[in-house]
Amino acid sequence: MAIFGQKKTYDTEGLKVPVSLGVIMDGNGRWAKKRMLPRSAGHRAGAENLKELCRNCGNYGVKYLTVYAFSTENWVRPDDEVHQLMELFVEFWERYDPELEEEGIRVRFSGDIDSLPENIREVCKRGEERSKHRQKMTLIVAFNYGGRREVENACRQIAERVKAGEIEPGEITEKMISDNMYLPDVPDPELIIRPSGEMRLSNFLLWESAYSEFWMSECLWPDFGYEELTQAFRDYAKRDRRFGGLGASGK
Repeated sequence: MAIFGQKKTYDTEGLKVPVSLGVIMDGNGRWAKKRMLPRSAGHRAGAENLKELCRNCGNYGVKYLTVYAFSTENWVRPDDEVHQLMELFVEFWERYDPELEEEGIRVRFSGDIDSLPENIREVCKRGEERSKHRQKMTLIVAFNYGGRREVENACRQIAERVKAGEIEPGEITEKMISDNMYLPDVPDPELIIRPSGEMRLSNFLLWESAYSEFWMSECLWPDFGYEELTQAFRDYAKRDRRFGGLGASGK
């Protein structure tokens, strides 16, 4: 459970802290249902918990934190729930940007931002502009994001270059595709965390997660805190990342 108000020890001994971390914030609805609360209460609790995650990751030394906030598939949810999520998005950034400033956290957004309502686009633009000078950690919010749409978008951009005669189809490389992702300067996540007990990517960072390690927890997202994050980094330290080759053990 998240620990607010208690002193935490950000000692990395026995841990391995990724430079780039991805988190699928899952389980808000089930958290609310367990407490006989409306789903909106779960989403609000989940949004509040994002502050704690940012604080803990920043203090542990994570440099890039990408969180899955709203997918391209979430539009099929009931209209009132989508509306509440959009209102919560605006409220969160207006209320908590001063705290992110204090923590030195830069904010960027990844996804099909141009298709969002104008007020949401303005919040994204304002959030990125206000925070561009912050250097402790970069928080990337995947909003209206879908991994397949990101790859589709990259392919379309490359196809336009082929059509214009700038490159030949045979010149297309993996690096070229990576360079046409939404945020090509952000390192691929070394570790992806998913609370809630689900064991799937749900269209999150499909291209970038090719060699990511995964850590799953039964804990629902609003209850995911310092202890769970620390355990994830402790378990990550035991992983042997081979990238298709032989590991340190030679196996």
